[in-house]
Amino acid sequence: MNNLATISAVTFGMQAFVTFFVILDPPGATPIFLSLVSSRTPRERVRMAWQGAGVSLVVIVAFALFGKLILDYLHISVNALQGAGGLLMLLISLELLTGKESKETTHENVNVALVPLGTPLLAGPGAIVTTILYVQYAHSGTAKLALALAIIGVHLVIGFTLMFSTKILGLIRDSGVTLLARIAGLLLAAIAVEMVVQSIKGFFNL
Repeated sequence: MNNLATISAVTFGMQAFVTFFVILDPPGATPIFLSLVSSRTPRERVRMAWQGAGVSLVVIVAFALFGKLILDYLHISVNALQGAGGLLMLLISLELLTGKESKETTHENVNVALVPLGTPLLAGPGAIVTTILYVQYAHSGTAKLALALAIIGVHLVIGFTLMFSTKILGLIRDSGVTLLARIAGLLLAAIAVEMVVQSIKGFFNL
């Protein structure tokens, strides 16, 4: 990423958009989102789609503005943040795989758009670290504006992707939802294990 300091603001913004899109991965988050909101009404699903994107946006913006300061003040390493996020997602993935959701996640007042969708699935350690790095390379005002537009643009794409994906639930029926939940649990478990492994490697410099 060293060349980011020398490229134009437009190219900087485009690279930031592509990078955030790949890391946040809205298509990859879609099956997990659908499995989490399958028991909700269509109106609630749409609302949660945008809430998930909104929460992710708030987290990313917060770390763009104060990320390095927060981590340094609390003496939290990126590796610790990554490991904690991985363990949290592993617990949720096990519930999806076994079909045994906890009382907390099945309660109607619990908003899964906040956790695990908004964070750590979308705005996870990878996105947070990427945000902090891009902010450090955004030296000019135009580069900062391009970065801000890239972050907002990616989250608009996330919101629309999740919103339109809810139409699938009306077609696949209950058995399809169950299958989707198992697949989502497997994918989420794989992501969680990868996060924990990367965290361990970072701790021991492997």
